[in-house]
Amino acid sequence: MEEFLRLEHIRKSFVGVQALKGVNLSLRKGEIHCLVGENGSGKSTLIKIISGVLQPDSGEIRIEGAPVGHLGSAAQTGRGVQVIYQDLSLFPNLTVAENIALAELKSRQSGLIRWAEVRRIARAAMARIKVEIDLDAEVGELPIGLQQLVAICRALTSELRLLILDEPTASLPKHDIDNLLAVVRDLQRHGIAVLFVSHKLNEVFAVAERITVLRDGESVATLPSAELTDEKLVELMTGQAIQHSRFAYAKERGRPLLGVRGLSKRRNFENVSFELCAGEIVGLTGLIGSGRTELALSLFGVSPAERGEILVEGNPVRIRSVKDAVRAGIAYVPENRLVQGLVMKRSVVENATAAVLDRLLSRLRLVDPEKKEKVATEWIRRLGIRVAHPDVAVQTLSGGNQQRVVLAKWLAAEPRILILDGPTVGIDVLAKSAIHGLVRELAGRGMGVLLITDEIPEALSNCNRILLMRAGRIRGEIPTVGLEPEELQKRVEARA
Repeated sequence: MEEFLRLEHIRKSFVGVQALKGVNLSLRKGEIHCLVGENGSGKSTLIKIISGVLQPDSGEIRIEGAPVGHLGSAAQTGRGVQVIYQDLSLFPNLTVAENIALAELKSRQSGLIRWAEVRRIARAAMARIKVEIDLDAEVGELPIGLQQLVAICRALTSELRLLILDEPTASLPKHDIDNLLAVVRDLQRHGIAVLFVSHKLNEVFAVAERITVLRDGESVATLPSAELTDEKLVELMTGQAIQHSRFAYAKERGRPLLGVRGLSKRRNFENVSFELCAGEIVGLTGLIGSGRTELALSLFGVSPAERGEILVEGNPVRIRSVKDAVRAGIAYVPENRLVQGLVMKRSVVENATAAVLDRLLSRLRLVDPEKKEKVATEWIRRLGIRVAHPDVAVQTLSGGNQQRVVLAKWLAAEPRILILDGPTVGIDVLAKSAIHGLVRELAGRGMGVLLITDEIPEALSNCNRILLMRAGRIRGEIPTVGLEPEELQKRVEARA
């Protein structure tokens, strides 16, 4: 297969930090090539160099065999190279048609907009990947899966030859992931190369012909996917073997911690009942819109239930606010840690102690800085948060370390019940394994954990039983012993 892009010995540093240390990468025309690596391995820097956003310090870039000098993003777009980042860079207040056609209209440099032409451009792009989306819908009102397809359609309005997808499935439910992977294969059939960047190894193996592994700024391997296994790929990415085992719950140690009876909230969930015991990790899964997160927000007092009963250690509790939930011993780690879990511009110390400031007061009823730093430092140590100094902003940390800071904030409050909503979304394999190990350790100490997840392997490996939620109701409870991934996936997607 003819080569489209070749990078040789690419180096890039930032203020003394060597991000790329002589990376090599080749992409063939019409190839689906996956790029994998831990957070901090250099993937984002490499993507920005390919797209012309950053210039390499040294090394050579060739497109179709010809050396390419100084790159710019506009020049690379002209060569058919486009990137769709996780934030999609769409205009939420514009229509689908306007978002898709915008790039082509801008390239024409004409002040006159013909709305019939806008719609024609959008329809033509959607036809190329066989999707139909309401042209008049505001993009901000669409589900994230459809927004992803709008971004791809926008890229197709130019002469696309290489599409780079940066963590395209991080926020997508299973159905939308399947649709996206089908679109990626369709792009390949049209001769378009795709560089697919993902932490989700099952998706990598589902689409990749070849896989390039980055580790600590170096390309350690490029291999056909058929020659790799999950275990081998993880070892290449991390430099160490990760042992996989299923969580074992010692039922004889458990006592009921959380009881939910007939909990209901109009248009969110109805008549939800379940029990969570000490030492348990109970999974809660279902399709997007099933009411899982709404239930979690209700249990944590963000959006209180209208009917039903919540019991903590057998005693009825009234949860009408977050303060009520924390007082009852309930902690909640949200899926969107960047918006709901952390104040990104604040320090690790400030975030890690945010839930326990009332315990850190001096005699003058002011927050004691020494107590505050002591608590934060202790949780940094206990959770293994990798940070140069406790006072650095949380936004400077990797995704896995940010997630540990969210956990530190709530574990400092000494909860008995921990609700985790998508705790490993968007973090790499090693960080994910560390989070799972920590959750199991907490359960081993007698905490009850409710784990909300879309990821079937995560649910099976870390839960002793799984609650299936559909259309706002608990539709079944399944022990994980002997349960295969295919069976659980089938149960999750069942309509009845």
